[in-house]
Amino acid sequence: MSEKEDLAKQKAEAAAKAKAVALARKQAKEEAAEKPEGEIDIAKQKAAAAAKAKAAALARKQAKEEAAEKPEGEIDIAKQKAAAAAKAKAAALARKQAKAEAAEKPEGEIDIAKQKAAAAAKAKAAALARKQAKAEAAEKPEGEIDIAKRKAAAAAKAKAAALARKQAKAEEAAEKPEGEIDIAKQKAAAAAKAKAAAVAKAKAAAAAKNRTAVQESEEADTPSEISPNQSKLDQIVSAIESHVGQGALLENYINRLSKDVPTLVANPDTYFSIAKFLRYDEQLDFSYLSELHGTDFESHMEIYVHLHSFKMDQSVALKVKLDRDTPVIPSLVPLWSGANWPECEAYDLLGINFYEHPDLKRILLGEDWKGYPLRKDYEPYDVEV
Repeated sequence: MSEKEDLAKQKAEAAAKAKAVALARKQAKEEAAEKPEGEIDIAKQKAAAAAKAKAAALARKQAKEEAAEKPEGEIDIAKQKAAAAAKAKAAALARKQAKAEAAEKPEGEIDIAKQKAAAAAKAKAAALARKQAKAEAAEKPEGEIDIAKRKAAAAAKAKAAALARKQAKAEEAAEKPEGEIDIAKQKAAAAAKAKAAAVAKAKAAAAAKNRTAVQESEEADTPSEISPNQSKLDQIVSAIESHVGQGALLENYINRLSKDVPTLVANPDTYFSIAKFLRYDEQLDFSYLSELHGTDFESHMEIYVHLHSFKMDQSVALKVKLDRDTPVIPSLVPLWSGANWPECEAYDLLGINFYEHPDLKRILLGEDWKGYPLRKDYEPYDVEV
């Protein structure tokens, strides 16, 4: 069949449909003019039902005729188009009928009519979806039938949910004044926020609980072990307390974060005496000073000295805390000449004064420089520098 013949056939069918609808409307009007008001509603419903049935019959007839002339691939597409057209037409007729009935009914009955129309539309859509699924299933192998069923069921559910949401929104908007609609929106937004916050809080609590459980598990699985340098620390502390005094050290511990180095925290008054004992004791003999630097902790200043004994094959850290406003401490240059430049650097950048230093001076900045750049509260005297 040529394209011109197809067009002519479609035009003829469209004209026939239009004529049938016009005749149905004319007949309904004539019957309505002769009947009382109660019978008019029934007549309208019958006319609408007859028009729907006729339209559906024509659509099915057209689909069958087109299917007879088309190959198998095009038949499926034609069926889908016909089903979609039938659904759209049924929905349009239902809406038109609902509007016509609403114009003649009081407000109370309009809401009931709306609900009935919505329910009827849902039922009709579900019936059409089931019918289409059965028709397609008859032509498909078993594997494809299951997939088609699942898709049809999912589509039906989605359509029903969308219709329900749309109807609920329409009813709320029609029944509520503008002020109440805004309040309802705000409440919905607030509820959504509260729900999101509750979910986030629950997730955070669960994460914290998991972290605590993991931490407790790790602590249980990895009991604290004695450091291999603990015996040497005990030996050094015992020797210092015997020769310098019981209160010479404020604290002593193994620094786990620095290769388990034994660490001694000296009293500022006994700092030099402890350093001298470590340097000249025959059993200890910490003859090498490998590091000396200062640090500003804001609450106080601190000097850190790292020493090494080749005889013991052991390192030790000596620390002392100083008053931040007047940081003064004896120089270690008389014990280790290697302390000369590190002490000058601490004086230059932090303002720590090492008395009895042979030549304490600024080695990085000029003598007229204002302030100490490594202090936490340092502000440049000349902002352009």
